[in-house]
Amino acid sequence: MKNKLTEDWLAVCLGLFILVTSLAGAFGKDVLGWAVTTNVYTNLAKALAPASKAYASVPGVVSLLATWLFLTVILSIGAGALGYAPLRFARAFTVLFFAAYLSWIAGSWAYIAATPDKRAAFHIGWSLNLTNEAGYIVALLVGLFVGNFRPYAHSRIKEAIRPELYVKTAIVILGGTLGVQAAEQSALATSMMFRGLCAIVEAYLIYWAVVYYVARRYFGFSREWAAPLASGISICGVSAAIATGSAIKARPIVPVMVSSLVVIFAVVEILVLPFMAQAMLSHDPMVAGAWMGLAVKTDGAAVTSGAVAEALLRAKAAQSGINYQPGWIMGTATTVKVFIDVFIGVWAFILAWVWSAKIEPSASGKAGEGVRLIQIWERFPKFVIGYAIAFGAVFTAALMVPSIIPKAKAAFGSANAFRAIFFVMTFFTIGLISNFRRLWEEGIGRLALVYILCLFGFIIWVGLAISWIFFHGVMPPIVHG
Repeated sequence: MKNKLTEDWLAVCLGLFILVTSLAGAFGKDVLGWAVTTNVYTNLAKALAPASKAYASVPGVVSLLATWLFLTVILSIGAGALGYAPLRFARAFTVLFFAAYLSWIAGSWAYIAATPDKRAAFHIGWSLNLTNEAGYIVALLVGLFVGNFRPYAHSRIKEAIRPELYVKTAIVILGGTLGVQAAEQSALATSMMFRGLCAIVEAYLIYWAVVYYVARRYFGFSREWAAPLASGISICGVSAAIATGSAIKARPIVPVMVSSLVVIFAVVEILVLPFMAQAMLSHDPMVAGAWMGLAVKTDGAAVTSGAVAEALLRAKAAQSGINYQPGWIMGTATTVKVFIDVFIGVWAFILAWVWSAKIEPSASGKAGEGVRLIQIWERFPKFVIGYAIAFGAVFTAALMVPSIIPKAKAAFGSANAFRAIFFVMTFFTIGLISNFRRLWEEGIGRLALVYILCLFGFIIWVGLAISWIFFHGVMPPIVHG
């Protein structure tokens, strides 16, 4: 009998299992707090630590081994449910896990990952400012090297090379963590949230359509490349590009390459945009915060940009005797970015329908025959259902019982640790299955040109205009005395 379980549904099960298990921490049962996290570091001995303070006494290496064992067990069970040999998968996964995680550690070195506002804490004068999302890029590069120049090593772990499973699990987990973040941000002024939501809708409609048109019309990219590129630039690099790729059934390498470009160009934005905000928007600080959220395309970089902009703007205001209450400018950037991320599932659903109904309808033998619901269901990325369930359940519960928000946020720290690991394994495995020559032939260089043209040609400036329209005149509270 044909196995009805697919990687899509397995990702939903795994993601929800990790979320529900980690949520026990909000009720005093910290079941997954031992999960390993990687900190930005200068001293390698301090790179690894448990996700929860309740497990602070556990050595980082022990936390890493416990995380490996936990993932090996649940993923091997999943592999068996899919019809694969669990033991062979476990052996291959062990090699893959440690190779990917070592890449994550390498990318978290302070000289690579520390952002400008964190350098002083590490006593360093410079860094590449990549945030520890640099680990994704390192993992991709290592995977590309192994896949292209060490094919024997690649073949030894082929059972565990499942980028679709890893990334879809990560996005389901993302749904829960965004749910509690969105509920937390509802404590901000209602008018500010309404303005942010309107700004995001405007940005989606303008950004996505223009990037898609430019990529198709002027650079000749196929729809497979143009759609993830439009989502990556207009929404959020990693999650949106990959969700879009799944919705339109693109090859996994497409959204991952787009995501890598987003991470790289976010560095430029961190270095430039906060200082532009200080020079141009000193009398409209909330516009500056919204601009960071709309223009910077990764979560870590957007929040970092908001923090840097807030520090610069508060310092400039203090010279005139004005003391803005801390947290509001960065909070605006975070709120806008969270709402952008929330739309990922909605956009994936829309694109799945459009591709099924209008662009690539399944052959039914009759030209012009309307799309059937089963065709949309077959194309629809099932992990989006998991994302929606996770987000909706957590968001609703947090709104109904606001007192649970701080506890849930802390509990989801362990879930976020697993999400980061799934993402880094995704990038590593994508590298393993990719071919340098084929990527160049498909236009990776032109992809970067599209990104540069769209980002610096209009996205930054449209984002500024939209931020001005919706946030002009809105001021953070002033601290007196």
